[in-house]
Amino acid sequence: MNQTLLNTLAEPNRFRIVEYLKEGPRTVGEISDHLQIRQPQASKHLRVLNEAKIVEVQAEANRRIYKLRPEPFYALEEWLVSYRNIWEDRFERLDTYFSDLQKKNGEND
Repeated sequence: MNQTLLNTLAEPNRFRIVEYLKEGPRTVGEISDHLQIRQPQASKHLRVLNEAKIVEVQAEANRRIYKLRPEPFYALEEWLVSYRNIWEDRFERLDTYFSDLQKKNGEND
């Protein structure tokens, strides 16, 4: 998993932009209005998101429309699944341990 993704999303306004873009493509103006930030600020965050390959931009006349790219989120999901598998295995072993412990305590009664 690319650490750039997490570093980029760690900034609250960029995270909020990504959350907003989950609903669909948006212009810079729509994003700045929704987040209640100035348009140059939104553009700066969108540039960072674009450089990190989290969003892609499409030019339509004089407007720029941004949308999420799915690839970074697939990578994030794969990374999270690897940790989920580790924890599921550990919980399974803990459950087995407690079951064995209960059986032993039942035999001693």
